[in-house]
Amino acid sequence: MKADFVMADKGYDSDRFVDAIRDSGASPVIPPRKNRTSPRDYDKVLYKERNLVELAFQKLKHYRRIATRYERVEKHYTAMLSLVSTVIWLA
Repeated sequence: MKADFVMADKGYDSDRFVDAIRDSGASPVIPPRKNRTSPRDYDKVLYKERNLVELAFQKLKHYRRIATRYERVEKHYTAMLSLVSTVIWLA
């Protein structure tokens, strides 16, 4: 897949990982660790939007069938994921 940005948390702040992201043509949106000698710049506004994705996964995992992958067949799991997403959207 081709991406314009790659968002990750501080745990992925390594020079090798950031260089690999840049080599693929994307911009890294990873905050630097506190102990980094030369902090990098990153898009703070875009990084805050990562929270929306985290919250969506958190809401999905409230449903046990999704969190434990109770449905083993991909077609059934996708259908259940669609159903739960619709319930969350309507609530």
